[in-house]
Amino acid sequence: MVQTVRIEAAARERAGKGAARATRREGLVPAVIYGAKQEATLVSLDPRDVMKELQKGGWQSHLYEVALKGGETVRTVMRDVQFHPVTDRPLHVDFQRLAPGVRIRVRVPVHFLNEDTCPGIKEGGVLNVVRREIEVLANPDQVPDAFEIDLGEATIGDSLRWSAVKSNFGTRAVIERDFVVATVAPPTVIEEVEAPAPAAAAPPPAKGKGGKAAAPAAPAKKK
Repeated sequence: MVQTVRIEAAARERAGKGAARATRREGLVPAVIYGAKQEATLVSLDPRDVMKELQKGGWQSHLYEVALKGGETVRTVMRDVQFHPVTDRPLHVDFQRLAPGVRIRVRVPVHFLNEDTCPGIKEGGVLNVVRREIEVLANPDQVPDAFEIDLGEATIGDSLRWSAVKSNFGTRAVIERDFVVATVAPPTVIEEVEAPAPAAAAPPPAKGKGGKAAAPAAPAKKK
């Protein structure tokens, strides 16, 4: 199951753009915790903690315990991060508070097994990944680190669908059909087209006496 990450935060009192700018001037990242039919909680984060999580990848499927200094610890998922358009530094973070017994919507990465021994790939086929992540509804305590699809028997032309996932860990896909996750596509064949042979050049006219071209023969007169 996915691990829970603890992240330290400090409460902030004022909302609005001016208060958020003041928080950034202090070298912190403003954030909000919302959901579970409770009032929003305004907090500020150390930008190094935020960047550490973003650089890991898969932050949208991680669980976070936001620990308020001198206060409570809130179980959340990180829903959105706003970035500076030039520096790419985080400007604001949105956390969704987890409610007991309520499923959450998360994106789970897909891992492919036995790619090296896949018959279709060994024959020259190419693994075409349609979805590198699958969005599902999951129990917060049972969010998987990844879904796995076995390529051990996949041949050229096969489609690997949601039903091919080895275990869905009790999750339910947001898309309500057996959608395609990947295919084993046939190799691309580039046909070489031979250029047509150049047309033969017409023979030069025969030369008469003195090196001049001979005059064409006069048509025969009818008798």
